[in-house]
Amino acid sequence: MSSSAPSARIAVIGGGAVGGLTAAFAQEAGHDVTLCLRAPLGELTLDTDGEVLRPDLRFVTSPEEAAEHDWVFLTTKAQDTEGAAAWLNALCGPRTVVAVIQNGIDHTERVAPLLPQGAEVLPTLAYMAVERVAPGRIVHHFSSELHVPEGPSAERFEALLAGSRLTVRGVPDFRTAAWRKLFTNVAANPLTALLKQRMHILSDPEMYLRAEEILMEALAVAQAEGAQVEEKDVQRALRSNLAVGPEGGTSTFYDRLAGRPLEHEHITGAVVRAADRHGIAAPLNRLLLAMLRAADRELREG
Repeated sequence: MSSSAPSARIAVIGGGAVGGLTAAFAQEAGHDVTLCLRAPLGELTLDTDGEVLRPDLRFVTSPEEAAEHDWVFLTTKAQDTEGAAAWLNALCGPRTVVAVIQNGIDHTERVAPLLPQGAEVLPTLAYMAVERVAPGRIVHHFSSELHVPEGPSAERFEALLAGSRLTVRGVPDFRTAAWRKLFTNVAANPLTALLKQRMHILSDPEMYLRAEEILMEALAVAQAEGAQVEEKDVQRALRSNLAVGPEGGTSTFYDRLAGRPLEHEHITGAVVRAADRHGIAAPLNRLLLAMLRAADRELREG
């Protein structure tokens, strides 16, 4: 499969599930892709649609090995953004576009201060069910969409990935889109991670009601933040969670099982901080945040 756009130099920071998938699909589309990692990796494999891809990637483990690229995909967990500063400095020039493919609602605010003058942030929402099952081994379950704010950069991004297995969609109201995406994480991620159970827990009627209550708190916060969201967006998020299937998981669930630090501050924490700005109680989300912080401390201290 080859892209209709000219070959570009793309650097992907982060070799986790999203990083591995975007690197593999971009390389398959004909681009020159460098994967920036913390530890050496001999090969990356991606199980997708009944086949195993072994993309021809360049692996680098130090910013000193990196050079300026046309595009950078920042796919680290949101809490690791500052740790990518040296990579961003090495990879970005005055015309580089950095697609920030992370969870949360503050992509630009997180990343813009770390970039050299002239480099551009393109906030990006990832809709994909993908799992890193071992170092260098990625399993893609379904969906591979990237949503970005409408405009010239979105058009360039869409052209970059045209013909690949990644679908780019421009959205007119990114604030609203980011909150809708957050809704898919706000209940499912903490519940699966804290209970160490996969998505089948949401098929239990009582757990479904609790998830709905968690999301209704987030809805009130999102509306106060100016997002054009309604109760139907809560129901859409819950249907999306159930569509993952009973044996599916969430990124926070996978991180806890693997003993990795959790991303709660940019999911549940984002809701609680916004609630504080508007004087909204959000007791369920506050309880979840306290529990997630305790679980994260245990992981970090262990």
